[in-house]
Amino acid sequence: TRTLMEHFAIYFRRVLSSSFYPVLQGAIGVGSAFEGWSPREQDVVYQVLIPMTPPRGHSFHLELGTAGQRRLRNFHIRVQQECTCTSEQQAENMLCFLHHSEEELRRHQDPSLLHTLCTGSYLDVEKTARWFYQLVRAIWPALLESHHWHLVLLPPRRSCQFKVTNGRDSYRIEMLFGVRQGNSDVFVSSQPRQAHTSSTIWPESYAVAEMKFFRYIARRAPPDSLHLKCLQFFTRLQLGLGFSTYTIKTIVMHLLSILPVSQWRRRHFVRRLMDISESLRTCVEMRRLNHFIVGNQRLPGGIHLPPEVLMARPSNLFHDLVMDPVAHSQAMSQYVDL
Repeated sequence: TRTLMEHFAIYFRRVLSSSFYPVLQGAIGVGSAFEGWSPREQDVVYQVLIPMTPPRGHSFHLELGTAGQRRLRNFHIRVQQECTCTSEQQAENMLCFLHHSEEELRRHQDPSLLHTLCTGSYLDVEKTARWFYQLVRAIWPALLESHHWHLVLLPPRRSCQFKVTNGRDSYRIEMLFGVRQGNSDVFVSSQPRQAHTSSTIWPESYAVAEMKFFRYIARRAPPDSLHLKCLQFFTRLQLGLGFSTYTIKTIVMHLLSILPVSQWRRRHFVRRLMDISESLRTCVEMRRLNHFIVGNQRLPGGIHLPPEVLMARPSNLFHDLVMDPVAHSQAMSQYVDL
């Protein structure tokens, strides 16, 4: 997957070098497959996040949404045209979107990003996903992989998903895209949190920070560490019982930050599974499970958060259990079944 993304990146740069579409940076592997585990080995999805920066003559401005501020944050990406009346831009025969007439721009220059992937002044996730889809389909025949692998594109909505198969092996890849917050490991990304997320809403994503945490643990873990096997085993165990994979992953991340990596060896396997179970029971009883990234000031030094995320009050992933006694009763029943 990494090699394929590197090859795509080369062609992305060639195709888009003189356009006014977003500038695509190198893909970052995120999600369970790149963290070293997967809830379903037979159905692994390799997720990659592709950072986007604004094209020439444009800038991105992240605007915090107003809904759902009690929990995790959603953003809009406002696209603004910038003056390019400089000798550098003029040398490239680029017209200024602000200071040339619409007639000149229409006759001599490609459309502004505002007129291709935006709804109003805001970058549209679904339009961007369809653009990615078309880009991948157009570039695929030029890649070496196309001689030995067959590409199957899946319908886009908020990401570009496809399968590559060669008759024996098959890989499913999901290309997400987002905008980095400053120089941090937090993005606003195309991955939705709810089933019906507006096409101009970009939820805050902590996937890169979480991947870097697992990488940090892996560098310090003994060779026979089973911390990933504990996560994989317990996640599979509870499939269909109502608790999300992300809930179990969050609990394990909290335990990994408390217990030394030396206590996750093979001989500790059952004890650690009991710890995960007991932590889940306590969280359900207390109706509280703190998000691992938001407001966590004890993360390893290599993980960088924006100040407002670092200093935020911990976000409760079990907020719904506080608000809904019936949901809390169901969660306790599901724990008993587990």
